Amino acid sequence: MIKVGIGYDVHKLEEGRPLIIGGVLIPCNFGSVGHSDGDALIHSIVDALLGAAGLGDIGKYFPDSTEWKNSPSDIFLINTMDRLRRKGYALCNIDSTIIIQSPRMENYIEDMEKNIARIMNQNHSLISVKATTTDKLGFVGDGKGWGTMAVATIRAVGK
Repeated sequence: MIKVGIGYDVHKLEEGRPLIIGGVLIPCNFGSVGHSDGDALIHSIVDALLGAAGLGDIGKYFPDSTEWKNSPSDIFLINTMDRLRRKGYALCNIDSTIIIQSPRMENYIEDMEKNIARIMNQNHSLISVKATTTDKLGFVGDGKGWGTMAVATIRAVGK
């Protein structure tokens, strides 16, 4: 059985904060405002995986509480993969898109894919990260925020 889930996340951008995308620190003078490290890419992947397995969303397992404050998002992804394995699911693939006006992402995409694959203990070929802008439209185009979308495909193992 093949199952598909969709994830989406947005974060406000603020000067003087780190910009972490896919677990990779992107050099620039602004970054995400968030309860954890603000890594919207990993957050959307976690939501897509949980959705595919019918397990709810990221807020169910990692709420805005003191327990998860300033946590690296890798923890959310590791925990989610463990949860999926215990439920009898394996990853088929992840397809994701970063939506940000600047900085440009092309020099960081491969590092993001490799890092996400490492965190998930999966082959790099199963992880796809793309990036786009909004052609200077809306809050993303104005540099006030950024967002991500992800689709996860999983399969039941031994069922």
